[in-house]
Amino acid sequence: MNYTLNQLRIFRKIAQLESISKAANELHLSQPAVSIQLKNFQEQFEVPLTEIIGRKLHITDFGREIAESANKIIAEAYDMKHKSMAHKGYITGRIRLTVASTAKYVMPYFISEFLNEHEGIDLKMDVTNKSKVLQSLENNEVDFAMVSVLPEKLKIDRIELLQNKLFLVGNKQLAKEGKHIDSKDLEKLTLIFREKGSATRSAMQEFIDKNQLNIKKEIELTSNEAVKQAVIAGLGYSIMPLIGIKNELQNKDLYIIPLKQLPITTEWNLIWLQNKKFSPAAKAYKDYLEQNKSRLIQEKFAWFESYK
Repeated sequence: MNYTLNQLRIFRKIAQLESISKAANELHLSQPAVSIQLKNFQEQFEVPLTEIIGRKLHITDFGREIAESANKIIAEAYDMKHKSMAHKGYITGRIRLTVASTAKYVMPYFISEFLNEHEGIDLKMDVTNKSKVLQSLENNEVDFAMVSVLPEKLKIDRIELLQNKLFLVGNKQLAKEGKHIDSKDLEKLTLIFREKGSATRSAMQEFIDKNQLNIKKEIELTSNEAVKQAVIAGLGYSIMPLIGIKNELQNKDLYIIPLKQLPITTEWNLIWLQNKKFSPAAKAYKDYLEQNKSRLIQEKFAWFESYK
């Protein structure tokens, strides 16, 4: 046998999601790259790991057993690495984070320097919608979560990080047409929403309810990237977090349309369960963030602060 840790990681993800395309998306790899690694991994076994039934990929019983073994091998590999680093006197371990989907534009800037300074610390970060973020936190599956809407039913502690500002946006043509609109005019427009469970969707819906708007035509999409592309293509307008559209604004693919009641402003927070017993790695990160957040905001988000 001559499999690699990379092949084990890829097969574990395929087994978890029962989909090559979904695994590729979560691993930030191309679908052909994942398919090739699966093929190379399969060639080392005489028994099939997967099967296709009705155009859907299924994991065989043998494949499930191999996926369980892969989990153990990967865990042992991490353990070996951490023991080696700890022997040298480094802080070691893994930080587990879950972040709301828009927070993927924020969180890397608040942790990359820390990880570069601590080679013995690994990061596992799950990017999903608000509902799943809070579920992971409540189940104590993660050390920290990053959200813009604080949970009402959980006892948490937090570090306030960065404002989350949401503006009405359209493409160049829509921006020209919507130059002098007010909130009531939104009733006549096509609005593009995120899916239910998204914090962006909640903020947008709250704005509509507060202004007693009757939206007649709407489109629902399941990611910020999908919403961006739909607005750029001219399918409609959306109220979007500023943090996720920096490049599109600079490239003039998207335009902010002034509206008196906007921006909607919330706050990005790093939160954790009260009385959480932190690992040395997680405690070191919390201490680092408390000491460095103001500097990081000044260095990394000066462009963001200029939008009012």
